[in-house]
Amino acid sequence: MATIKLTPGKLAGLKAVSDARGVIAAAAMDQRGSLKKSLAKEKGVSDLPDSALVEFKELVTDVLTRYASAILLDPEYGLPAAKRRHGKGLLLAYEKTGYDADTPGRLPDLLDHWSVRRLKEAGADCIKVLLYYTPFEKSDINDQKHAFIERIGDECRAHDIAFFLEFVGYDVHGNSEKSVEYAKRKPEIVSGSMAEFGKEKYLIDVLKVEVPVQMEFVQGTRAFKGEGAYTRAEALHHFQDAATMTHKPFIYLSAGVSNAVFTETLELAAESGTTFNGVLCGRATWKDGIAVYAKGGAKAFEAWLNDQGVKNIQNVNHSLEAAHSWFPKVGVTAAEVLALA
Repeated sequence: MATIKLTPGKLAGLKAVSDARGVIAAAAMDQRGSLKKSLAKEKGVSDLPDSALVEFKELVTDVLTRYASAILLDPEYGLPAAKRRHGKGLLLAYEKTGYDADTPGRLPDLLDHWSVRRLKEAGADCIKVLLYYTPFEKSDINDQKHAFIERIGDECRAHDIAFFLEFVGYDVHGNSEKSVEYAKRKPEIVSGSMAEFGKEKYLIDVLKVEVPVQMEFVQGTRAFKGEGAYTRAEALHHFQDAATMTHKPFIYLSAGVSNAVFTETLELAAESGTTFNGVLCGRATWKDGIAVYAKGGAKAFEAWLNDQGVKNIQNVNHSLEAAHSWFPKVGVTAAEVLALA
């Protein structure tokens, strides 16, 4: 297997967001627009002040980073929270939240007042970019996205900082991503995306990927809801198949599923034998606390986090016992990483 040699800054960044084993056990708290909408809905108001998002992120960060190797935040509302991460690693998001629904192709955009230089100066150990992507999109649209990621890869190389790319699939015809039809196409979408962005020209250090199945359509799982898109054996094969598409380190995202579903997903990944290198897990740990914060305020939410939030992240951490170190994928030993300043 080809290994990728990391430059000193990139290697230091990966070390900063990983545990001693070389597994990324990171929490994600970079939601912006969707979080604001959810909080407002639960509170029964049309909008919330920015200070509510800042406080929510501070509380999540303060409690959950005690059990995580790192936290992913956004520079718009998350920088105060970054001061409460208990010395753990920091990933900062570089993209604008959401996408323009009036323009076809879910094209990405970067934050107006930020650059890789500025994110690094703000304390980022690694840069994260989210991209909506499917290999089935029109070639003109995907070519724009490829060029966009090439630019960011070059920018991260210039500043010697690790680059995490998160890609999220979608249906090119605008149909629901929750349908059984989409579930059947998802393995190809995930595998094709991993194959594309594993290419050297993008200079990506870690791929943050969706699991290649929709769990509620996997027969024989606890998450199964009655309509099948794959047998358990087929699901295991899809995990293996996607993992063979890249030599790069890759981690799974929780994609908004419940804690129980995400931990079962990681059990399936472990059973399939994929060499996944950890997670960046957001909503599966704190999503159920949105209503608690909206209705009960900061103190009630903090109490919920210290109880259920901690249980949720510990469930994920338990599942991560099956994760693999990224050290061999980048050609370093544990001793060499330990020796880094």
